[in-house]
Amino acid sequence: MLKDLFQKKKKYASVTAKQVQKDVPQGIIVKCPSCSAILYAKELEKNYKTCNKCNYHFAITSRERISYTLDNENFFEYDEDLQSCNPLEFPEYEDKLASDIEKTGLKEAVVTGEGTIDGMPLVFGIMDSRFRMASMGSVVGEKITRAIEKAIIKNYPFVLFSASGGARMQEGIYSLMQMAKTSAALKELDRQGGLFISVMTNPTTGGVTASFASLGDLNIAEPGALIGFAGRRIIEQTIRQKLPDDFQTAEFLLKHGQLDQVVHRKDMRSFLSKIIKMHALGGGHH
Repeated sequence: MLKDLFQKKKKYASVTAKQVQKDVPQGIIVKCPSCSAILYAKELEKNYKTCNKCNYHFAITSRERISYTLDNENFFEYDEDLQSCNPLEFPEYEDKLASDIEKTGLKEAVVTGEGTIDGMPLVFGIMDSRFRMASMGSVVGEKITRAIEKAIIKNYPFVLFSASGGARMQEGIYSLMQMAKTSAALKELDRQGGLFISVMTNPTTGGVTASFASLGDLNIAEPGALIGFAGRRIIEQTIRQKLPDDFQTAEFLLKHGQLDQVVHRKDMRSFLSKIIKMHALGGGHH
C-alpha cells in the first residue's frame, strides 16, 4: 500500500511539474544568457533590460533606447525613408533587406533624429542590431553623416549609440567609403566646436569601430560590451599568442585607455545629461 501511495504521489508530482511548465505563458520569464538566472520579463523591463544578478545587458531595440534616454520618448526622426539598393547586384541581398524590413519595421540599421535630455536638445542616433546585425552599408553611413551635418547646423551635441558587425560585405567598396565619409563629417563637427559622445554597445566591431565609433570627444560603453576591429581568433592566429579572457570587453578597453568610461544602462541618461550640461556651460556650442 505504501508502495502504491508513493507511486501515485510520484506520478502526481511529475504531472504538476509538466503542468506548471505548460501553464507559464511564453514571454513571462527570461533566462539570462550570462549567469542563467531566471528573470521575470516585467522585472527585466523595469531594470532597463539588464540582469539584476550579474548585470548582463540584453540587446535592446532602437525604440527602447529612445524611451530609456530621451525626455518623454520625444523624438523627431530624420531620413526615415532612406533605403539601401543593391549596387553590386549581390545575390539575394534584396530579399534579405526585405525580410529585415518586415521583421523590424525599420528601413535600415540606424535610426537618427533629434530629441531632448532634461530639456537640452541633441541629435541622436541608434544602430539597431536586429537589422543585418547593424552592419554599415551606404545608407547607414549617409544617415549618420546627415545627422552630424544637422548637429553642425543646429549647434546641437551629437550622441550616437553604436552596435555593429562592421562594414556590410554585400556593398563592398560603397560600404568601406562610409568610414571616410562619417569621419570627415565628424572632423567638421569638431572644427565647429561641436560635442560628439560615442556610446558603444554590444557588439561594436569592424569598420564601425575603426571609424566613427572611436572618434567621440567622449568614448563610453555599456558594461561587458564586445568592442574591437578584427575578431579574437584572427588576432590569435596572426600573433600566435593566447589573448586574455576579458580581451575586447568594455572593461579591458577602459583599463588600457581606449574608453573614457563604462556606464550602466540605468545611469546612461543622467550621465549624458551631465556631460551635455557641462559642454553648454563651458561655452561649447548650443
